[in-house]
Amino acid sequence: MFIRMTNLNSIMICLPYTNSIHRFMVSCYLVSESVIIGEVANFVAYAFAPAVLVTPLGALSIIVSAVLAHFILNERLHKLGILGCVMCISGSIIIVIHAPQEREISSVQEIWDMATQKAFLVYVASVIVLVFILAFHFAPSCGHTNVLVFTGICSLMGSLTVMSVKALGTSLKLTFEGKNQLIYPETWFFVLVVATCVVTQMNYLNKALDTFNAAIVSPIYYVMFTTLTILASVIMFKDWDGQTGGSIISDICGFIVVLSGTVLLHSTKDFERSSSFRGSYAPLSPTLSIRLRGDEESFKHDEEDGESSEDMCIRIKESY
Repeated sequence: MFIRMTNLNSIMICLPYTNSIHRFMVSCYLVSESVIIGEVANFVAYAFAPAVLVTPLGALSIIVSAVLAHFILNERLHKLGILGCVMCISGSIIIVIHAPQEREISSVQEIWDMATQKAFLVYVASVIVLVFILAFHFAPSCGHTNVLVFTGICSLMGSLTVMSVKALGTSLKLTFEGKNQLIYPETWFFVLVVATCVVTQMNYLNKALDTFNAAIVSPIYYVMFTTLTILASVIMFKDWDGQTGGSIISDICGFIVVLSGTVLLHSTKDFERSSSFRGSYAPLSPTLSIRLRGDEESFKHDEEDGESSEDMCIRIKESY
């Protein structure tokens, strides 16, 4: 096909934009698929293992992210960050060794009996009261200045989310084994609770991430969410019943090691870019500053005199 030479430069300008959009769409697709696979695997894990084991092991995802960022995104992992990774792995091994056995559950009605016991109902009532106080009293006044408000709501609702997910996952597991649990209204009640808690949790987690730095939100949220989830699981499923005092203490110590490693890893994530570890800020050299100002003025001049590359792309599309 004949192409006029006057449009050749415009076509070449459009190509980088097309390639960038294509790469962006592929990246979004891969990220979405990875998130879906990870959440499904997490859901299945809660159906086959106690929450006091699954929840702390979520710190391993932080290690994988830090290592991949080091090799793929060229984000330098500080030595203390490496120490944090080692602490997370060591604490996870301790938790796995001393983790309680999964309790055998024969029906969703048995889970319902656990959820309606007096101790867990007191916990649920306390969570709901605290969430309402944080959401309607503290969030409007200090939610955008205190990171504990939004993350507290996320963590409190997250503990109920995990309990409901575990109940729902166990019901589906029994259903796939031939014991249909979908005929019981308790199963659908847990579905409703999961949907409500997840929506609330994600809403306030997004608010926390929009308001504060992720390096601050992530470790605080992980510590609070994991602690409250273990507490809720111990109350509802009696995970520590039948364990010796030494095993319980070892679990707690492993959990503390994992928390310490997580906080250390996040706190040292930006050491190389932090002025406190690089000394005083060094300004740009005069030559480089002049060059940057010159490039900026040249760009503005070109933008005022000629049409933008996006306009060129639109004009080319209309002409053909």
